[in-house]
Amino acid sequence: MKALLALPFLAFALVAAKPAPKPEVTTPAELSINPPAAIVADPNNHLNLQLSNGGVVTVQLRPDAAPNSVQRIQMLAAQGFYNGTPFHRVIPGFMAQGGDPTGSGGAGSKLPNLQAEFNSLPHLRGTVAMARTDDPDTANSQFYIMYAPNISLDGKYTVIGRVTSGMAAVDGITPGQPPQNPTKIVNAWIGDGPAPALPAAAPAPVATTPAAPAAAPQETTAPGN
Repeated sequence: MKALLALPFLAFALVAAKPAPKPEVTTPAELSINPPAAIVADPNNHLNLQLSNGGVVTVQLRPDAAPNSVQRIQMLAAQGFYNGTPFHRVIPGFMAQGGDPTGSGGAGSKLPNLQAEFNSLPHLRGTVAMARTDDPDTANSQFYIMYAPNISLDGKYTVIGRVTSGMAAVDGITPGQPPQNPTKIVNAWIGDGPAPALPAAAPAPVATTPAAPAAAPQETTAPGN
């Protein structure tokens, strides 16, 4: 696992020596950083994460930029998949990565991996995107939240939204790869209003080939620097 975590940094070193062609953006280049009013008004596009550090993070999802990836997040959150999962790879000044039920960084849901939905939304502070392996089409359930802008990740990972409230809680996520006492998602839900009651039992972890950004977070690697 440690070797895998080192991959992103190696990848960046190689890119620095010989720039690789930038992946094609698969959604309209004219996408605005600000989501359309209709998307903001729809509570189904609001992802809430109640963290074990006491904070609640709200993410404005962008189905206009990555419809299939957003649908996956909505589905898993509604099923209680993320409840109890830790942030297993947290690099201060870079990003916090979670969504792996095993906490190892190498697992995902039982659902098939997703095809990449690279888009023009930039990696800014609070940006949320799907983690993957070096294979672009391996995103599944893992995601990461950016602590600071990183243009080197733009167009290489599927951006699904941005934090609209609760970044202080994100800043408070315990750092580490993995952290000794990781911050966990106590409850994840879609919609407006308070958190629903926790289900009696969360889905059992399933070992699958995870995904993570090669220069960004991944389910086997994460953001580059």
